[in-house]
Amino acid sequence: MRKALRWVLSLTVLIGTAGYTGTTVATADEAGTPATGSGAPAATTDIKDRLLAIKGMSLIEEKPYDGYRFFVLNYRQPVDHRHPSKGTFQQRITVLHKDTARPTVFHTSGYGLNTNPGRSEPTRIIDGNQVSMEYRFFTPSRPDPANWKKLDIWQAASDQHRIFTALKPLYTKKWLSTGASKGGMTATYFERFYPRDMDGVVAYVAPNDVNNDEDSAYDRFFETVGTKECRTKLEAAQREALERRKPLKKKYAAYAAENNYTFKTVGTLDKAFEAVVLDVNWGFWQYQQSTTACAQVPAAASASDQELFDWIDRVGGWSSYTDQGLEYYTPYYYQAGTQLGSPDIEQPWLADLSRYGYQPPRNFVPREIPMRFQKHAMKDVDRWVRTHSHRMMFVYGENDPWGAEPFRPARGAKHDSHVFTAPGANHGANVAGLTAADRAKATQRILAWAGVPAAKPAPYDAKLDRERRDRHNSLRP
Repeated sequence: MRKALRWVLSLTVLIGTAGYTGTTVATADEAGTPATGSGAPAATTDIKDRLLAIKGMSLIEEKPYDGYRFFVLNYRQPVDHRHPSKGTFQQRITVLHKDTARPTVFHTSGYGLNTNPGRSEPTRIIDGNQVSMEYRFFTPSRPDPANWKKLDIWQAASDQHRIFTALKPLYTKKWLSTGASKGGMTATYFERFYPRDMDGVVAYVAPNDVNNDEDSAYDRFFETVGTKECRTKLEAAQREALERRKPLKKKYAAYAAENNYTFKTVGTLDKAFEAVVLDVNWGFWQYQQSTTACAQVPAAASASDQELFDWIDRVGGWSSYTDQGLEYYTPYYYQAGTQLGSPDIEQPWLADLSRYGYQPPRNFVPREIPMRFQKHAMKDVDRWVRTHSHRMMFVYGENDPWGAEPFRPARGAKHDSHVFTAPGANHGANVAGLTAADRAKATQRILAWAGVPAAKPAPYDAKLDRERRDRHNSLRP
């Protein structure tokens, strides 16, 4: 999971009132006692006071936004939820407060936290509150010292459970969890380990790499996606880049020198060069709008070196496998190489020119961090989703490579779980992009799970509801 993988869907949280602006730290309890539903006294009515009365909660900043209160907060978490006495760390969250009488959406990106106001699609649909969480080990929400063995899907789900437990006494109505890409995976893992917390799950474009050694579904996807003309043109440009390895590497070296980029983690500039080129096909289909982007693919035979170099940068991102480009994503690559798995596609049109093949996550994590793959982690989640999932919704895009290995929830009316595919959509697929019938059904189920079946979605806000994705060109969900 690399280039496209880095483009994280981090649609984040919202707002705050016009009263407070500044950055202060107001701590309710420095010891960070694990919360068991400890809210503020009933006499306290201001939501900020009630939030800060939660043990371990402290205020970083409140930002104004019309119609909401938006708080950026730290919450003290155990490094190890199995042994909470063995150290804590500060985990950032945001709270978009609308009204405690409204339902709440727990949003996760699976990566860092966007601390500017934003609203996920389910939050707008139910016109509710939103809580967003920074995934553990993404800075600054990283224990110090960092014991990387404590970065796993159960510990992260336990972070989320503990936050929910702390906030539920304030936000007593129904809760939904949501996230896109790795955030959708995060929402799914949370449901697997704490199935009684949420009243429904809306997971967007969530990959499900059940068997890390079997990736033929991705190869089959690339054989049929889009039009043959577009696939042929894209493959030819990708091959041409490897044919011109020498002149393009010269440009890459100059680019790296100009930006002070280094290649200690991946090992060499040549390895980074090939990783970016091999990601181009995946990255193109993950995020490019194929109806218009195919026309912009350089003609392999006639394109200049600079045209080819610039196009690859737009689609794949030459900074992706530099030390500086990898640093932020170390927690992701660590998880990909220890539990989540990552795709290893064939791309036979490049086989005779490739020196390294699709490189594994181990190549993108500093060697001083030990890694060992746990092959049963994803199989356990997949088995649970197939047999025990309840009120779960998965939304995929027709042209998104990550949808080649989807989650398949338990069937039947009693499970009330659903899978939808947005026609022509890529990794930005959402409920709004579904067919009219599917959109109506998905919206109705979201409202019903939230306990507001007669509600209308909140009015669209161009600033609040614009899609936010960290498009740091590299194969990541």
